[in-house]
Amino acid sequence: MLIPATVKILLPLVQTWCEAQERIILRDGAGLTPAQLTDAQKIGVAHPEKVRLLMVPEIPTPQHPLLVAAIKKVWNGSQVTKGLTLRYGIFIRAEFGNDRELVFHELVHTMQYERMGGYREFLRQYLTECLTVGYPAAPMERAAINLTAEMCPSPTAQPSP
Repeated sequence: MLIPATVKILLPLVQTWCEAQERIILRDGAGLTPAQLTDAQKIGVAHPEKVRLLMVPEIPTPQHPLLVAAIKKVWNGSQVTKGLTLRYGIFIRAEFGNDRELVFHELVHTMQYERMGGYREFLRQYLTECLTVGYPAAPMERAAINLTAEMCPSPTAQPSP
């Protein structure tokens, strides 16, 4: 199936699922710590006060058969998800709750949602990229990885000679 047609079919299903999950996170999650608020402001999140983090044992996944198939295609069963950003709601696997780089990375996605105007445009672009070039090579994902590496260097990273 062609990518634009696939995205057109998947987009309303993904958006409905994402909005429902975000409501859960906003209801049950915790606000950002002062350090995380500072990171969010540094990234350029316009409304960091709206962001909530919800620590979970496992990142939820959609159950709709078309979404299950799309997830398998994009991640090929090899991706272990540590975090998932749904605009202002962020799921973090509990075992990674203290991972500053992970939260920073997810906050970059919050900023992307804001700059793109919300769910519809963010998800259209993200889905298209993941279905076209794959998750790890998707430009929006690479931008989050690169900005995190640039602005939130690992404390264990060795300085260049």
